[in-house]
Amino acid sequence: MTEPRYDVVAIGNAIVDVLSPATDGFVAENGMTKGAMALMFSPEEADALYAKMGPGQEVSGGSAANTIAGMAALGSECAFIGQVADDQLGEVFAHDIHAAGIRFDVSARAGQPTTGRCLIFVTPDGQRTMNTFLGASHYLPAESIDAKLIEDARYLYLEGYLWDPEEPRAAMRAAIDIARKAGRKVAFTLSAEFVIDRHRAAFQELIDQGLIDVLFANEAEIVFLTQAADVDSAIAAVSDKVPLVVVTLSERGALAQAGDERVTVPAQPIDAVVDTTGAGDLFAAGFLHGQARGQTLEQSLTLGAVCAAEVISHFGARPIADLKELARQAL
Repeated sequence: MTEPRYDVVAIGNAIVDVLSPATDGFVAENGMTKGAMALMFSPEEADALYAKMGPGQEVSGGSAANTIAGMAALGSECAFIGQVADDQLGEVFAHDIHAAGIRFDVSARAGQPTTGRCLIFVTPDGQRTMNTFLGASHYLPAESIDAKLIEDARYLYLEGYLWDPEEPRAAMRAAIDIARKAGRKVAFTLSAEFVIDRHRAAFQELIDQGLIDVLFANEAEIVFLTQAADVDSAIAAVSDKVPLVVVTLSERGALAQAGDERVTVPAQPIDAVVDTTGAGDLFAAGFLHGQARGQTLEQSLTLGAVCAAEVISHFGARPIADLKELARQAL
């Protein structure tokens, strides 16, 4: 097997985040569940909520895209597969991902719907309440899958958020087959409980068939997936089928289970939590970067904790500090 050119190729939603401060009262008055993510199913609904936002900040987002942006900032070679529309937000997304040094070749889609956007309301305690219109990202065709690109990446990284629509789901299944045949590893993030609720059987099938090498989840997600009594029982339910299970534990840190080996690290200290958007995405970035570079589980978990701490210390789901320097100091 040849040495891969890329550390990771990710498939995910191509979304532009619009972040704005908000009060707890605003969140409640507009029928949102604080700290949760809800889907919007029409551009009109998204426009109406956008009109209520205060001054906002536009930053390219999307779970898997955030992860590889973090990996690129750490020095990984990355590529992204996702769908934008031929519009202003699509140009913003493409510019940002190219500026990060990430390969992104999928052509913009003409016509409706528009590029996906996530309206994020950040309350004073740093919690983010997300309202997402997925738009063009849910029209990623199977033809967008570049087999040679996937064969040339150490990891294929997939986000559960994109499992809903038929076209991207078929694209991701095709990508998994390509990666497995090429002897590459497949990493999968469960994304959210509402995603698991709709696709538990499909996700469990991927696990049972041994198609996932690295599974990312927070403690609530893995318990919800397995319907176990607690996080330890949940990990036990999947760890004999998934070689590496990585679970974030919020302010308690994170753990990795590889066979009978379990490693736990604490969360990195920060002065204040400003915005938790992208915490899990950047944790995955640090961990995967460490694994791609041959570091230990403890070192990889520590890198994940460093990246997560950086991103929750400011607005937005992309790093703004020098992650390479932060990683050097931590290790």
